[in-house]
Amino acid sequence: FTLASYLIEGRPSREYVHTKAMMREDPESWAALLTWAAGVTGTFLRAQAIAGASAVQLFDSWAGALTLDEYQEFAAPYSAAVMAAVSDLPVPRVHFGTRTRDLLVAMRDVGATVMGVDQHTPLDVANDLLGGRTPLQGNIDPDLLAADWDVLADHTRDVLRRGLAAPAHVVNLGHGVPKDADPDVLTRLVALVHEEG
Repeated sequence: FTLASYLIEGRPSREYVHTKAMMREDPESWAALLTWAAGVTGTFLRAQAIAGASAVQLFDSWAGALTLDEYQEFAAPYSAAVMAAVSDLPVPRVHFGTRTRDLLVAMRDVGATVMGVDQHTPLDVANDLLGGRTPLQGNIDPDLLAADWDVLADHTRDVLRRGLAAPAHVVNLGHGVPKDADPDVLTRLVALVHEEG
């Protein structure tokens, strides 16, 4: 969905008006575009794994703009094709999107073995939604990288504590690193995670 929305909208969008219109008004073109995007993405993830990546991740950052029904009809089959492209390789398959609390189970069920969780869903809540059987990745709030160190450290400890509910937890940000993030804060954050973990 995310790759298609960039191609259709021509830039990041908050409403995905043209993308959603195409999904519904021209399902044949939508299917052709998503089939192509899934093929390219699956090939790329497969190449990464064969080249030695220890895990692969399908970023569908904007999937949270979809309802569960929309996701299942217009995105899930193509995400499943991406995951199937690497399912025979011995690497974890992470699936991530922002604001996807209501989609977590459906996103996992396309073939993910780990679910990336953004900062809007606490990890213990995500774990409950996923039935306590799926490793989680996430979800330090990237906006707090600019906060006072004590605020960021307390938040990180809370993320680590909540991550203990999951069968496994890969510590990560809840989305990308802001372009103005201080590298020294990131270094300090990694050190804190190692100390606490």
